[in-house]
Amino acid sequence: MKPRSLIAEVLGTALLVFFGAGTATMCFGFKVTGTSVAAGVVMTALAFGLVLLVLVYAIGPISGCHVNPAVTMGFLVSRRMSLGDAIGYWVAQVVGGIIGAAGLYGVVRSSPLYHASVGLGADGYGRSSMIGANAAGAFAAEIVLTAVFVFVILSVTRRASNATVAGIAIGFALALVHLIGIPIDGTSVNPARSLGPALFVGGSALSQLWVFLVAPLVGGSLSALAYHFFYPEGEEQASVEPAPEEQAA
Repeated sequence: MKPRSLIAEVLGTALLVFFGAGTATMCFGFKVTGTSVAAGVVMTALAFGLVLLVLVYAIGPISGCHVNPAVTMGFLVSRRMSLGDAIGYWVAQVVGGIIGAAGLYGVVRSSPLYHASVGLGADGYGRSSMIGANAAGAFAAEIVLTAVFVFVILSVTRRASNATVAGIAIGFALALVHLIGIPIDGTSVNPARSLGPALFVGGSALSQLWVFLVAPLVGGSLSALAYHFFYPEGEEQASVEPAPEEQAA
């Protein structure tokens, strides 16, 4: 693995957090959508889905565009990635998530309207949940939503799939899980996306972070098991792969 793949993962994860969590901050922190919760949910879901769709086509040929430790877990468990490469990706994604959150924090702090309760698009349960979901509910939701999301990625990037439309399916899958997940716990399905904002927000976002670190990784692992159940052996190789020089590294 060459540094270019890791740098792509850092950049991609940073952009995902900046645009996705940034839109959530605008909608639910600064209330740019007014009193309409539905508008904020749809706007945030589309932001996450669209930025991932763009990133798949931009950096997919370089790193595969995981930009999510749960996705990397799915590729590892499905034996489409080595443990060494997975560890490198995890480190890059965590760094990217922190960089993206730092950039977002710097921007919103420049506003005179910013105060602690605005947050940074952090995930949470209990009082931080729109519907008051408890820790168990949030944990279960994250497992299910992540499993569905990563299963779609594994399915549309296998050899027999059409790589040309893979990014569209992946982007819409992320938007879809956000539509139901945001009212439950803000929607993580990505430990790096949750870690970055929580580090800057602190408080309950940090104390509840364990749910959004562990549950998505469990969901990513389960997605790999489902993938092997539904698809025969020999179909696991991704159709969107790193450039030849990256594979030879």
